[in-house]
Amino acid sequence: MKRRSFVKNSFLATGSAMTFVAAGLQETGIKDKSFYELRIYHIARGGNNKGLLEQLYKQAFIPFLNRHNVNVLAFDEYSLEEPVKVWVLIAYPSVSVYLSVMEAQATDTTFLEASKSYHEIPSSTPVFTRFETFLLEAFDRLPSVLIPSVENKLFELRIYESPNEDAGRKKVTMFNKEEIDLFLKFGLQPVFFGKILAGQYMPALIYMIALPDMAGRDMVWDKFNTSEEWAVLRAKPEYANIVSNIRRIFLTPINWT
Repeated sequence: MKRRSFVKNSFLATGSAMTFVAAGLQETGIKDKSFYELRIYHIARGGNNKGLLEQLYKQAFIPFLNRHNVNVLAFDEYSLEEPVKVWVLIAYPSVSVYLSVMEAQATDTTFLEASKSYHEIPSSTPVFTRFETFLLEAFDRLPSVLIPSVENKLFELRIYESPNEDAGRKKVTMFNKEEIDLFLKFGLQPVFFGKILAGQYMPALIYMIALPDMAGRDMVWDKFNTSEEWAVLRAKPEYANIVSNIRRIFLTPINWT
């Protein structure tokens, strides 16, 4: 399978003429699948704490990750609720790269020097209260992140919880065999699909789609939900009772170039 990765640093790089890419979705053999880390930073109140997090990523973390062929997407929450949350997707080309990066963070002198000012921030004025982490394995049908178009200003992240592990596997199978193809047919532009290996809500999966705006989102979901193909797919007995809860989070992109 021809792999597609997204632009280093940010998918909103100035001057880039990026378009949604589906050409990588071919029914061929799969080699390495991406391994994702999805972080949710709960930004501490007061000061320029979000700016300090951005500084860490731009000056230290993103250059360090890029040296390992790892890429980053960052998002604000669409709701603008407080306290502020920043969502960061870190896409590793394989699990072995993830493990090597975890080890290198303690020994890479360039990274340690670039992040020194961040680590010296006093505990009395923290950048974030805590951050949550999901570890995800990419789906076979979509083994790496797809590049969204610059026209897409809204991103919908969904978490599908299942009542047990077998039901969770069946939902992954449903996406791999049929549902992702329906997404593409009806204009639901996937960014990534991942099975949660560690994190909240297990057993569950997470995926993200790229959208132009909320009106465009409603239109494309309506096409999908009212289609005959979706009615047939969801009625198959092997896919009955495999999702117990759906969580929806709406995000807007942050340009960290």
